[in-house]
Amino acid sequence: MTDQTHAEQDAGVGPARPRKRSARQVADRLALDAIYEIAKTFAGAPDPMAVVPQIFNVLSSFLDLRHGVLAVLAEPDGKDRRVNPYRIAATAFRRNEDDPPSDVLPDAVARIVFRSSVPFVAFDLEEEFGPDAVPPRLRDSGQTLIAVPLRDPERSHFVLGVLAAYRSHDHKRAGYSDADVRVLTMVASLLEQALAFRARVARDRERALEDTRRMLQSMNDQRGGNQPPVTIDGIIGDSPAISEVVAQVKRVAGTKTPVLLRGESGTGKELFARAVHSQSPRAKGAFIRVNCAALSETLLESELFGHEKGAFTGANALKKGRFELADGGTLFLDEIGEISPTFQTKLLRVLQEGEFERVGGQRTIKVDVRIVAATNRDLEEAVARGEFRADLYFRICVVPIVLPPLRQRKSDIKPLAQLFLDRFNKSNGTDVKFAPGAFDQICRCKFPGNVRELENCVNRAAALSDGEIVLANELACSQGACLSAELFRLQEGASPIGGLASGRTITPSVRAPEPPPQAAAPPAAAPPMAPPVHEPVAHHAPAAFEPPHPEPEEVHQVRRKTSNITRDELIRALESAGWVQAKAARLLGMTPRQIAYALQKFEIELRRI
Repeated sequence: MTDQTHAEQDAGVGPARPRKRSARQVADRLALDAIYEIAKTFAGAPDPMAVVPQIFNVLSSFLDLRHGVLAVLAEPDGKDRRVNPYRIAATAFRRNEDDPPSDVLPDAVARIVFRSSVPFVAFDLEEEFGPDAVPPRLRDSGQTLIAVPLRDPERSHFVLGVLAAYRSHDHKRAGYSDADVRVLTMVASLLEQALAFRARVARDRERALEDTRRMLQSMNDQRGGNQPPVTIDGIIGDSPAISEVVAQVKRVAGTKTPVLLRGESGTGKELFARAVHSQSPRAKGAFIRVNCAALSETLLESELFGHEKGAFTGANALKKGRFELADGGTLFLDEIGEISPTFQTKLLRVLQEGEFERVGGQRTIKVDVRIVAATNRDLEEAVARGEFRADLYFRICVVPIVLPPLRQRKSDIKPLAQLFLDRFNKSNGTDVKFAPGAFDQICRCKFPGNVRELENCVNRAAALSDGEIVLANELACSQGACLSAELFRLQEGASPIGGLASGRTITPSVRAPEPPPQAAAPPAAAPPMAPPVHEPVAHHAPAAFEPPHPEPEEVHQVRRKTSNITRDELIRALESAGWVQAKAARLLGMTPRQIAYALQKFEIELRRI
């Protein structure tokens, strides 16, 4: 190249050539993406310790830091506390719990980090600590060990554990760089913060529950200690489970304390909310109900707070909101776990201050309303995921009352069925009765839809009966038309319908279409699943990058929903991907976050001790 060409390029006149990224720039980009993926994983995990094996997979895929190990201090009262002051909490591979910790982490290195509270790097583990210090599975090649402390967020000088990873000298990225220590230190910091947040939520929850227990115990003592079983008009059943709930309702009804009714769908949460109102001093006031899941955020704000005339298109007159209508009475917020984060902030102010403004208005209105909320969601998990505000949770969950599912109150099924049958006869002018065998058949059902499903079952049998006596063989379960058995048989997501079974939510699932057979070969049976590997080796690009040469089945794959994946399909994909979630997500046409959620949904352990 001539001097003139060089001058033209320097002046920006000649043709520009693309600059090639240096190895350092590529390494920094990979480290940044790894930290991003790890932060997302910790942010969405109810239990941070449970996702540590997934973090090790990310470090292996992005940075070639393999064989990750997390060691934590043993319990103070543990039987082996003096022999092994620490234990292995998680690894990137399978190991027996009885194996000594030194099989995966040299004892000398662990003690150094625990005592010094600073990162430690052994450039050649065998040369510095001897061949016995190298874990048996890693003795085929030289290893560099990087270990960083995991500190207590409330006591920074106290070391809770050691986070370590290895790098083989035979690998193309062999050696050590300062970035390795920085990355592991940031991962340890993210884990510290996740554990601290989880501890704060658990501590606040225990404090609220303890305050509630003390209040209820004090009220019970003032009333004379143990009381005989109590009943409330409209609530049918004398089982111990329902009797305990009725007693709780009677105890808290006389106060202004907010109540949160929890339980599966169909357990009668609105009925118990009315019972709280009818047994309270506010019984003469209004009982106002609103389903938070049935309205959009805009409509819900107008329904709860009301609006002024002309506040928006269609607001032709002033409208009072549900809070204003319930002044002096009780407001029942059903499905409160479904409201959006934005509206949670608006609702919190009303519950905290007892005042609000109508939509389009400027005048502050003060109300005296008793709040009874209900949900079938796990609000604690929603708080941990950041989907539900913790301050709103503690505001509504002052007195939690858990309504038992119908399968836990078997003795109440028969009187409830008789009540529904009497209602059917009164409404339709009939005189239908159940044979003893039909009652016995109904009482054997588990009713995943709870009381609502029982009512539908009774009404269907009474409506389709050929005579005035309903026989056992006329019930839907005797004719193969009952969905309850299918719901309980397919509890892991393979059911074609939705519902509740054994406390779990069953989501619809659609099988993935089979790939078309090769033109030159006849269709063959699906190959057997490969046995689980003991060592996840990930040489593929992580989900944050597009692979340079995608495999044919990944090119035109449509993005799928988590509900459209089965447990067996997920396991096959993970085994094919060497239990690397990023690659399994590409094989299934999903995101790594969806894969992580599916692992929790199907309760699949991923490299967890």
